[in-house]
Amino acid sequence: MNENSNKKKDISNEDTIIKIINMHKWYGDFHVLNDINLDIKRRERIVVCGPSGSGKSTLIRCINRLEEHQRGQIIVDGIELTKDLKHIEKVRSEVGMVFQHFNLFPHLTILENLTIGPIWVRKISKKEAEDIAMHYLEKVQIVEQAAKFPGQLSGGQQQRVAIARSLCMKPNIMLFDEVTSALDPEMVKEVLDVMISLARDGMTMIVVTHEMGFAKSVAHRVVFMDEGMLIEENEPEEFFNNPQNERTKTFLGQILH
Repeated sequence: MNENSNKKKDISNEDTIIKIINMHKWYGDFHVLNDINLDIKRRERIVVCGPSGSGKSTLIRCINRLEEHQRGQIIVDGIELTKDLKHIEKVRSEVGMVFQHFNLFPHLTILENLTIGPIWVRKISKKEAEDIAMHYLEKVQIVEQAAKFPGQLSGGQQQRVAIARSLCMKPNIMLFDEVTSALDPEMVKEVLDVMISLARDGMTMIVVTHEMGFAKSVAHRVVFMDEGMLIEENEPEEFFNNPQNERTKTFLGQILH
């Protein structure tokens, strides 16, 4: 109880960094996101949950324009996402994303995977990029793997590399899309531990996950989606102990044992 009240205090004076207003998205005739409204404060940690096909991943992919919304507004750190490529590039430079699958370059070493973005996109020197990369590899506790190739690492280690790679771009916001769902159970904790460390550092985070233990311990708010709609949102204690919507109650009854 006290933990959640403390989490609330952490962000009470922070400004809004992501604002989604009456946002809709269709795939052809399929209305995948229906009238989404969501404000996220700087340093806030949001967990998005819901059944498969509810629109969770599509929602966060819209935040860095990997998916295009057709109606409404998405404003990220004061920049509205439109078809303007300069706006898209600016937002993407501020928003890191980690996917379910690691998407590492298999022919590059771990260090090269981490430095290629900063060198080509941020236009920094190879030496500076390597210093930054080693710092974040140390943060995710696999600095000793820098000279190896992705195929030589476990799934959990590769996912930690993917997180470090995003951090090397110095984002203000991190999006995590089911980053533990492809991992063996024993590897899940090592990845969640890295995410918990990021949370302690004050990173703004939106996390799509079924890891409800993570939601309870780390999130400021839990958002429940179903059939493309935002059904319910609340602080973790209230969300899990006193859900208001019948669909939320059904979902929690299925996943909490």
